[in-house]
Formats: sequence, C-alpha cells, structure tokens
Amino acid sequence: MHKRLSILASLLLLLYGCTAQNSKRIDRILALELKELIRPFDAKIGIAVLHLELGDTLSINNLHGYPMQSVYKFPLAIAVLHQVDKNKISLQQKINITKADLNPNTWSPLQKKFPDGEIDLTVAELLDYTVSKSDNNTCDVLFRLMKGTQRVEKYIHGLGYKNIAIKTTEAEMAVNSDSIEKTNWCHPLEMVHILAGFHKQEHLSERSNQFLMKLMVESSNSDKRIKGMLPPTTMVAHKTGTGNHVVNDVGIISLPDGGHVAIAIFIQHSKEPFEASENMIAKISRTVYSYLTEN
Repeated sequence: MHKRLSILASLLLLLYGCTAQNSKRIDRILALELKELIRPFDAKIGIAVLHLELGDTLSINNLHGYPMQSVYKFPLAIAVLHQVDKNKISLQQKINITKADLNPNTWSPLQKKFPDGEIDLTVAELLDYTVSKSDNNTCDVLFRLMKGTQRVEKYIHGLGYKNIAIKTTEAEMAVNSDSIEKTNWCHPLEMVHILAGFHKQEHLSERSNQFLMKLMVESSNSDKRIKGMLPPTTMVAHKTGTGNHVVNDVGIISLPDGGHVAIAIFIQHSKEPFEASENMIAKISRTVYSYLTEN
C-alpha cells in the first residue's frame, strides 16, 4: 500500500514538473503584440507583466512613474495589515467616523450611505470600503490611522520597492488634481513586483494575505478593465485607479493551468474617451491571457 502511494506521489510530482516546464513563456513575441496593440491609441500607456511561477517578465514604457490614483489603496492596505500582524492595531478595532470625515464631493459609498457620519467602523470595514469599494474618505481615515502618507511610503520602500511614491491623501489630491495626483506614482514593473510579493505572502501573515486577497477578488471595482474580456469564470484580484485622463488597473490573474500572472496597466494623458481607455486595458489583459493559455 505504501509503495503504491509512493509511486502515485512520484507520478503527481512528475506531472506537476511537466506542467511547469510546458507552461508558455512570456517572450518578445508577446511584447511585440502588445506594442502593436497600443501603438495607435492616443495616450501614454505603461504595461508590466510577471508570471508568478516562472518568473518571466516584460515591460513597455516603464522608464517613468505613472499616476496611481486609487491603485495606491492597495499598498496602503498592505501597510495597514502589517500593523495588524504586529498587533499594533486590530481588524476589530473601531474608529469613529464624523461628518467632517465625509467629504460629499468625492467618491465615497460610505458618505452616500451615512451622510451625517457619527458611526463606528472596524478597521476591517474601513479596508473593505477602501479596497473593495475604492472609497476616498475611508482611505484618508486609514492614512490618519497610519499617521500619514510618509509612514506608508517609508514602509513600502523598506520592503525594497523604491520606484513608487505615496505623498498625498485623497483630500489633498482633490484640491488640485491636475498637479498633486502626480505625486502618487509608480513604475508598472515595480507594481507587478509588489503584487508578486503579496501573492507569495512575503510581507503579511497568511490570515492578512487571505483577507486582502478576498477584498480584491470580490471588489466592486470596474470589471470592464482587466476582467473585461477574460472568460467569466476567471479569478482576478485587482485594484483600479481613475483620474483626469488617467485610467489604471493592476492585479493578479489566475490561469487555467494553475499558474498566475501579475499585470499592471497604467494609462495617462489619454485623449481617448473614458470607455475606450477601459476597453484598451481589457484588450491588453486579454492579449496576455490568450498568449499564455492558447497553444
């Protein structure tokens, strides 16, 4: 019996090894396809792709940082959950939200639901609103809990991710979005490395990792970008960002063979309609997915 089990285990390991070896590699052909796809689009587009199991990467227009907009709520969440893992704060810890915390002139599902404030939300609920619903007001509450954007940036830089800047809150960006939004930026390749570190559980406990993954998979962020042209059953954990002529989406796509690909797509200075920018992100994502899954 034990011998049969040993043989079966050996066969499964062999099968796993063959699957890994036969996985399609990210190469220059895919890069050329993506460059041709975005060439006629009237915008600056930065793309990075990283196969999380094989380690293959590609990047296009990665020489400068792109405004993140709400994408920066993803590294913010990592920083908050790190404090949870250190027992400095608790997911069950309650934070009082006043009316003054709820700017009615920004994207805020919480403000629409509780316009007068005076409610208590747990840190878990604040993360849900911030990551899953992209609430700008709860984002700033979390920045306040973290004692400012500089502390968050310092933590992310300390993890080894230097090509990213987190300088201003959502409230500060709202004052002069045309200039201040550019203070929160990231290189596409750096973002997929952050996604890889998150996926490989390099920075958070298993519990915190699973919690954040759930928020990103079940989010109400636009499904017309990375998810837009993928098979409906494809699991995608992602975070969008939107601003003046800026349309972004970053995330992790689960592949049919059990592999995963991290992808970051930043569009800025777009002179195309908003819907066309969302559609371009969907086309880029579909091109990557098809290349890696089709023989």
